[in-house]
Amino acid sequence: MEKKQVHYSELGLVNTKEMFAKAMAGKYAIPAYNFNNLEQLQAIVVACAETNSPVIIQVSKGARSYANETMLRYMAMGAVQMAREIGSTIPICLHLDHGDSFELCKSCVDSGFSSVMIDGSHLPYEENVALCKKVVEYAHQFNVSVEGELGVLAGIEDEVSAEHSTYTKPEEVEDFVKKTGVDSLAISIGTSHGAYKFKAGQPVPPLRFDILAECEKRLPGFPIVLHGASSVVQEYVELINQYGGKMEGAVGVPEEQLRQAAASAVCKINIDSDGRLAVTAKVREYFGKDPKEFDPRKYLGAARNELVKLIKHKNETVLGSAGKA
Repeated sequence: MEKKQVHYSELGLVNTKEMFAKAMAGKYAIPAYNFNNLEQLQAIVVACAETNSPVIIQVSKGARSYANETMLRYMAMGAVQMAREIGSTIPICLHLDHGDSFELCKSCVDSGFSSVMIDGSHLPYEENVALCKKVVEYAHQFNVSVEGELGVLAGIEDEVSAEHSTYTKPEEVEDFVKKTGVDSLAISIGTSHGAYKFKAGQPVPPLRFDILAECEKRLPGFPIVLHGASSVVQEYVELINQYGGKMEGAVGVPEEQLRQAAASAVCKINIDSDGRLAVTAKVREYFGKDPKEFDPRKYLGAARNELVKLIKHKNETVLGSAGKA
């Protein structure tokens, strides 16, 4: 049975075009929070509605497989309706994070995503260009935004894995954007995927703001994206370790550096690991304090509440997106 194509407007979603234009003018970044389940999505919607922040809810290839593509579509529609019932009209974009093939991106466009990322950063330059261009040509028929990537982030997140970071070459960005037609560009300036971004006990190397500035100079007014931008909140790392976890040495990007990035051409900042840490910390703490509990509503509810708190903090004091919807 052939699946019916669903346009994102039917789900009440928006693409990133207006979001990014406003963020560029207002010198703040749109939060892009990954989710895998109901509790995470509820927390994102509540926190962003209560802080009046636009938001990009995003899923990886692995999350889409985990949650089921049909279920995801209705979860996204439910997220929009939930926000409206709270009394909020915040714009919500559903985004594919790190799409690794044309077929996956096409499937997401056809099932109601309003934005997709095609990550060909591991490919030779011309192959990356060709793949991005193919996705853009398909997605733009339906007004779906497309994000590309130049440069490679170190670390591991779902299917995305690289041992070493390769900084974006500013001299390539103009040609890449012109040839592909992408709507935003993820660059590598020293962030990385996962919870172990830097070596514990050593000074955290500053992000390469010189590369960011040069990209901004070569692409004036063009939306730049930062991946791997979790701060790896030490409060959560300590809580996880206190209640049986083993996350020694987990270090992330300092929030002050993210604030600086958000005030530049960076219009979208991805946060995944911090959300995972908040949820895991609270679930471990709950079982540690009450090992007899077996009601998922109790421990997942505690995790959801903590995630709301974390996201509000990010919107209000790090990304500057609170009050900008």
